Amino acid sequence: MIQIQPDIATQIRQGEELNLDSLSNYLKNNIDNFGEIVEVKQFPGGFSNLTYLINTTNCEYVLRRAPIGANIKSAHDMSREYKVLTLLKPLYGAVPKAILYCDDESVIGATFYLMEKVNGIILRGNGAIKYQIEPAKMRQLSECLIDNLAALHRIDIENSELKNIGKPEGYVERQVTGWVSRYEKSKTDQIEKMDQVAIWLNENKPKDQKPTLIHNDYKYDNVVFDQEMQKIIAVLDWEMTTIGDPLMDLGAVLAYWCESNDGDFLKTMNITWLPGNLSRQQVVDRYALITGIDVSDIIFYFVFGLFKNAVIIQQIYARWKLGITKDPRFEKLIIGVYELSSMAVGAIKSGKI
Repeated sequence: MIQIQPDIATQIRQGEELNLDSLSNYLKNNIDNFGEIVEVKQFPGGFSNLTYLINTTNCEYVLRRAPIGANIKSAHDMSREYKVLTLLKPLYGAVPKAILYCDDESVIGATFYLMEKVNGIILRGNGAIKYQIEPAKMRQLSECLIDNLAALHRIDIENSELKNIGKPEGYVERQVTGWVSRYEKSKTDQIEKMDQVAIWLNENKPKDQKPTLIHNDYKYDNVVFDQEMQKIIAVLDWEMTTIGDPLMDLGAVLAYWCESNDGDFLKTMNITWLPGNLSRQQVVDRYALITGIDVSDIIFYFVFGLFKNAVIIQQIYARWKLGITKDPRFEKLIIGVYELSSMAVGAIKSGKI
């Protein structure tokens, strides 16, 4: 029997409150029949953009804004995420409807956008939800996740403005250079394996695959299943979406795809270690079968995905260490940088994912 709870918004974390008077006035002036705000809560998952549930007398909305203290505008561009959702909706129905974008930072202290609330099941790996899912059902869900990734990569963007949201030429080269640079700028500890991986990535870049739309943060806790757990009804968090090598997307999926013998830190990031899930190799095999894409260089993409995740964790940890953010979850994140870099070195040496 499956015992799953829907994604539940909870109390707003200290220091991440919204100016409700200002927000309410702005939204009432810009959304027809907005009503009165009766409750605001925060979704606890994730370490990047902040996500809030806005309950009004007439409707439910979700508000997205950049994290407190984050000065990486390219990584937290609310206008870009809003535009992607707007352009993607006619081509791929399983995204929330974008409702409004606000570039006036005086309203809540940052730019933000509002979208519809999609009611369904999100399988988060943060331990807040108790899972009792039979292996056969877990297998079905993991296959559904990968099949949907393949479907995203087959979206025809040629007649859409989406084709202009990225620069696919030299995508892999720019990604490696950019994320190595980001690591150097956010480094707080001397981690030898991170330096080893950075050198290896620069020396082993494959040729780019034919470009597609890529999500760049595709995992269980960024998709919404219907209440019967039969299909995906929405994909969330399009902040890093671009046009590029689809195997970079697959590599990002694999970097989150922990297995039962992986480290404890990685297991907090996903539920793919639960019995019944596909293994990482089975994920690759299924994706290759559906798409026909050559996956012979998958070790590179997997290692890059691990490195990128480690850098993202490092950036968040650096903000905490500098006192820019007070979120207590961030204090132990440096453990993740060590664990992911060790996993990457292991993949390089073994040639296995």
